[in-house]
Amino acid sequence: MPHVNELYDFIVTAFVVYEDTVMLVNHPRYGRWVPMGGHVELDEDPDQALQREIAEETGLEVEILSERAPIKTADGHMLYTPNCVDVHEANAPHKHISLNYYVRATHNSHVKSDEHTDIRWFTEEELEDPAYDLLPRIKFCCREALKKAKQS
Repeated sequence: MPHVNELYDFIVTAFVVYEDTVMLVNHPRYGRWVPMGGHVELDEDPDQALQREIAEETGLEVEILSERAPIKTADGHMLYTPNCVDVHEANAPHKHISLNYYVRATHNSHVKSDEHTDIRWFTEEELEDPAYDLLPRIKFCCREALKKAKQS
């Protein structure tokens, strides 16, 4: 989906964990390894966007490792609380407000979307490998997702 707003758009990002690894994709627009995800479209809420992006980009079945308030309402529904939120430059001066979720895959048999040049599972040690040149915010969230998956 193209940018909706001039300066900021909301996106969802999934840090997908399987056992002791976390999935990252090589994104051709940015020329680097990033978590999978995408724009929250005009006709969906963040939970719907998260499920759609995971299905489109990986084909994985996942368990969301975020909290959702345990109440039901007649006038709406509660959403998963992102595990963390960041703002980063997408295409200057445009920025993304990224709702980051930690999720656990039920298996590691995935598909690679045409949106990416590569997809792979990273160990915690590989996150520090200079060959991958991972951004500090991505390494941080990868480590936090791995911790969360071990606790849950």
